[in-house]
Amino acid sequence: MTAHDPTLPPRPNSAPIGYAYDEYDRAFVRERVAEFRGQVERRLAGALTEDEFRPFRLMNGLYLQLHAYMLRVAIPYGTLTSRQMRQLAHIADTWDKGYGHFTTRQNLQFNWPRLVDVPDILEALADVDMHAIQTSGNCIRNVTADHFAGVAADEIEDPRPTAEFLRQWSSAHAEFSFLPRKFKIAVTGAEHDRAAVKVHDIGLRVVKNAAGDIGYEVIVGGGLGRTPFIGKLLREFLPRAELLAYLEAILRVYNRFGRRDNKYKARIKILVHETGLDELRAQVEAEFAAMDRAPFAYDSEEFARVAAFFGTAPYDELPERSEAFEKAKADDAAFAAFAAVNVAPHRASGYAIVTVSLKPIGGIPGDATAAQMRALADAADAYGFGELRVSHEQNIILPHVRKDDLHALWRDLDAVGLATANAGLISDIISCPGLDYCALATARSIPIAQAISKRFADLERQRRIGQLGVKISGCINACGHHHVGAIGILGLEKKGVESYQVTLGGDPTLDASIGELIGPGVSAEEVPDVIENLVEFYLAERCEGERFIDTVRRLGHKRFKESARREGEDGSGI
Repeated sequence: MTAHDPTLPPRPNSAPIGYAYDEYDRAFVRERVAEFRGQVERRLAGALTEDEFRPFRLMNGLYLQLHAYMLRVAIPYGTLTSRQMRQLAHIADTWDKGYGHFTTRQNLQFNWPRLVDVPDILEALADVDMHAIQTSGNCIRNVTADHFAGVAADEIEDPRPTAEFLRQWSSAHAEFSFLPRKFKIAVTGAEHDRAAVKVHDIGLRVVKNAAGDIGYEVIVGGGLGRTPFIGKLLREFLPRAELLAYLEAILRVYNRFGRRDNKYKARIKILVHETGLDELRAQVEAEFAAMDRAPFAYDSEEFARVAAFFGTAPYDELPERSEAFEKAKADDAAFAAFAAVNVAPHRASGYAIVTVSLKPIGGIPGDATAAQMRALADAADAYGFGELRVSHEQNIILPHVRKDDLHALWRDLDAVGLATANAGLISDIISCPGLDYCALATARSIPIAQAISKRFADLERQRRIGQLGVKISGCINACGHHHVGAIGILGLEKKGVESYQVTLGGDPTLDASIGELIGPGVSAEEVPDVIENLVEFYLAERCEGERFIDTVRRLGHKRFKESARREGEDGSGI
C-alpha cells in the first residue's frame, strides 16, 4: 500500500524546527525497510521461526506484546513536524485501531499492527523521515531532551543540536549495537531539569564554566527498574569538543565490563554501583586518554550547520503583555484555568509555550486518537510554525504560540477534547500500558490512573492541591517511572491477585530522589482512598506556597505513612 502524503502548503516564514535528513539518512532508512520487509516475508512463509525472527524485529522496534505486536516509533529528542504528526495519524487509521500512545521516552507506540503490515508502516514513516530503528534492543536508544528546548525562558542553550549529534553518532554504531543492556541518554540545556537526566544511563546538562565556555556536566549510572539509582556526577565540566570521544570512552568501558551473565544486573547503573564511582571514572579517563580521538574530532562548522536547523523562529516583535490574552482570561474562567497551568513562559516577548494534556479525566494517559493528532498538526500550523514536541510526561507541547492566539488555540483544542487544564496537577498522571497490553506486566496500570483521575476530577480542587506528580507502573521494570513520582504506584501480582505498593517522595528533577514505600500493598479498589488520605494530610499540614514534595521532605515519610493508614468511610486504607 502506498503511504498517504500529508503535506500541507508551507506556512509563510515557517521556522527551522528540526534536523532535516540528508540523502545518506534517507538511503539508510529505506535500506532497513527493504531488509525488514524480506525478513517479515520469510517469517510469514515459515522460513524463520519466532526465535530466529525475534532479534530482527527488535532491531526495528517491533515487540510481541500480550495480545498483538507493538511498533515503537522513534521521535528523536521529542521534536515533530505537523507533516509527521499527520502521517502518524494516517498510520493509526490505516494499519492500527485509530490511535497512538505517546511514551515516557518521547516515542509513539502503535499497539495493534499486523505483522504483514509493518513493512508498509515503516515505508510510510520513511516518507516523512521517521523510523523505528533502535527503539528496542541492547543498543543506544532514542536520545531524549527537554521538551521546552529552544524556547524555555531559563535555557542556557538549546540541547537539541547536541542530541542530534548524539543521534548521528549512535545510529547503527557497530561497536555498541549489542551492549550488555539497553542504554538511554537524556540532554537538557536549562537551569531547571525537564528531561529527568539523573535517572538515565547518561545524563548531560549544558553548563558554562567560569570563562563562559559552553560544555557539559556528565551524569552516569541513573536508572529505574527493579534496582533504582540516581545518577552520579562523572565530570563537572566537559568541553564540547570532547563530548563524542568522552561518551565513546564511557560506552567502551561499559561494553567491556558490564555484566552479561544476568540481565537484571547488566545496566551501567550496576557497574557504577559495584565498581565504585571513583574507579569507574579512572577507567573512563584512562580509556579516554589512550583512545584515538581523530574519528571523533570536533568540527565547529558542522556543529553550527546542525544547530542552524534548530534556529530561531521568525517571531513577530510583540510586547510582553498581550491585552487580548488578559481580556480572554478575565472573560472566560475555563480558559483562565487552562492558562494558569498549561501555559508556560517563553523566551520571546509576546509568546508562550502550551502544554496540551493527553490526560483527560478518566482517559488513558498518553493516548491520542488519529483525529486528535490531525487537530494537533492543524494547531501547530495555525499557531506555531508547524512544530510540536512530545514530553516525557506523555503530553504534547506547542512551543511557539503568540499570546494573542492563546484563546483561539484553546477553543480549537477544546473542540477535540484536548483542553484539559491539568498540566502538572494530580490528574496529569504518567502511566505505562500495564497488563492491558504488556506481556511483562504483573498488574494493570491504566484502570488505576483512570480511577485516581476520576476521584480528583474537580479541576478547582486540583488547582488547590497544586503541583503533584503521580506515576504508575504495572511491573518492576518501571516504565511508568513510579520510583520518581511524588506519589508512585507499583502494581504487582500477589497470590494471583493484583496488589499495589505506594511510594512517597520521588523526584525526577535535579533534586532527584527515589520514593520510599509507605506500607504493604493494597487492592486496586483501595488505591484512590490511600491517595486521598495522603493529599488531605498534605493540605492540612502544608505551609504557604509549599508543594507536595516539599511538605513530604519537611515532615518526613513517617508522618505521611501514618496518614495513609487512616481508614476511609468504607473502612479502606493501608
